[in-house]
Amino acid sequence: MTVVLASSSSARRRMLEQAGVAALCDAADIDEAAVKRRDGQAAAATIALDLAELKARAVTARHPGALVIGSDQMLDCEGEWFDKPESMAEARSQLARLRGRTHTLISAVAIVRDDTVLWRHCDSASLTMRPFSDAYREDYLAAAGPDVCRTVGCYRIEGPGLQLFSRVDGDHFVILGMPLLALLGALRDLGELKS
Repeated sequence: MTVVLASSSSARRRMLEQAGVAALCDAADIDEAAVKRRDGQAAAATIALDLAELKARAVTARHPGALVIGSDQMLDCEGEWFDKPESMAEARSQLARLRGRTHTLISAVAIVRDDTVLWRHCDSASLTMRPFSDAYREDYLAAAGPDVCRTVGCYRIEGPGLQLFSRVDGDHFVILGMPLLALLGALRDLGELKS
């Protein structure tokens, strides 16, 4: 059976590869902002699940019979949702608003085959940014470069972005963008991986 990851995320692709799951990558093209506006009163976890499912559904028609994995992540800081920054200036602003505060990363995943949802799951992690200085923020942004604009929260915790934090509670894979352990269990249940 073919497994397809409905994402262009290198972190998600790498997670699957390192876990021994061979997957084709075929990024979904959906209007995430429209979903967030439409479901604006819903919980962030509900929106993350809806986005994961929509991504999988958007790709499933191009891969009949395949298990298509959609995944999405939301960052919620005291009721304020953060998206990937569109510029370095926006990244600078987001880091200033997150520093010294605790936020929740919600990661959702869905498996769809031929437009039938077979499984959905959501998990979260709590992260507290330390009260770093403006000078540290500028050094961090200069070192990280435009790649910070590819991640919600402007950090890659698997690298120097870890230094932004004073506390991290939760599954590392959830923080990277996909509840991998639960996904591997679902793939075993669906017969894609050996039990």
